[in-house]
Amino acid sequence: MRRLSPFVMLCLVGFSARLGYQMARPPVLPRFAEELGAQTWLIGLVIGASTITGVFAKLPAGTLSDILGRRRMLLLGTVFFAFPPFLYLFVREPYTLLALRFIHGFATAIFSPVASAAVADLFQKERGEKLGWFASATEVGSAFGPLLGGAVLAALAEPGLSKFYFTYAVVGALGVVTFLLALSLPIGSTSPTANAGPVSTGPRGSRWKLLRRGMWEVVSNRPILLVSAVEAAMFLGVGALMGFLPLYARNIVKLGDAHLGTLMWVPLVMAMVGKPLSGRISDRIGRKPMVLLGLALCATMLPLVPLTDNFFGLLLEGAVFGLGMAIVTPSTTALVADMCKAGNYGAAMGVFGTIWDIGEASGPILAGVLIAAFGDLATGSAYLVSFSIVAAILVLAGALFSISGTEPKAAQKKA
Repeated sequence: MRRLSPFVMLCLVGFSARLGYQMARPPVLPRFAEELGAQTWLIGLVIGASTITGVFAKLPAGTLSDILGRRRMLLLGTVFFAFPPFLYLFVREPYTLLALRFIHGFATAIFSPVASAAVADLFQKERGEKLGWFASATEVGSAFGPLLGGAVLAALAEPGLSKFYFTYAVVGALGVVTFLLALSLPIGSTSPTANAGPVSTGPRGSRWKLLRRGMWEVVSNRPILLVSAVEAAMFLGVGALMGFLPLYARNIVKLGDAHLGTLMWVPLVMAMVGKPLSGRISDRIGRKPMVLLGLALCATMLPLVPLTDNFFGLLLEGAVFGLGMAIVTPSTTALVADMCKAGNYGAAMGVFGTIWDIGEASGPILAGVLIAAFGDLATGSAYLVSFSIVAAILVLAGALFSISGTEPKAAQKKA
């Protein structure tokens, strides 16, 4: 039987990982937190907690993969996909749920930057397109995860917490599958910096200096920081929308669980379908115009959502928002890789993912605080104020990138 290529296997593992991980998130997670008695601000913190983990863990994880090798770090990440989900079965109050979400966040905090760096290792000329395909593979899982979670909740209609426990048991089973798939990844254990030579006499000193050098070379790169900040702004909007769209749809529009799963599914499907094509276009016409177009679409849709009182309108707005995501992310990810040395892809993706996670974690937290400040979960105008403020931040990020953003020419890209 023909062995699958490293790229195809990475896509398969990414799909499986995201399927289970996203099933654990909205619409299931905010409903679970609400059922446990969490207040509005705490619901936002619970949703953002796993992403906060990424803020602190993605840079070290990515940089360590430059030194220790991609395979080791990928396997470590899949351990967190496989085992923490079973701990949800013992959660009885919201603060325990909050603590568990921080732990579960190590899954994507480790896996995401390392997997992106592994793809960047494999390709240069078609980097935007291949990163788009990898992102789409993960988006397939991300798209069906919320849909599956909503379907399970709808099927298990009995009151109480048992339906949530069953859902998270399924998440754990999917995580175990992800771990088993990762064991067969044909990615070498040799680090990308292995051929650079030692920088000190002892192995520990050598690795520590490589870690510090790789992190410093990336965090001192202002163009990379700017691109990462733009991605963070977009994911501020993603976090706000995905965190509170289910509660808006349920409390204001009065939609059921099956509809909530579909609303969460559509933006992710659009992102999944659009990323390979948008990445390919960015390879040809440049990254910057694609980033600006995607930001504009996302910023336009956010304030329209709280003005909509029907399922199909929310569906359409979610689709356009997902298209904006599809346009931005392959271009920003490829642009970061374009700007750094090949041996530092892990560190670069770590910085990119860290700043991205600051935005995504801040989205539901900021939205929750604003909704609580201007009303409550049953007040439509509170959602409007919250989403409009987030949209304004996206507009400001786009304006800053339009003025200050740079893009290396093909001849200037570092191999």
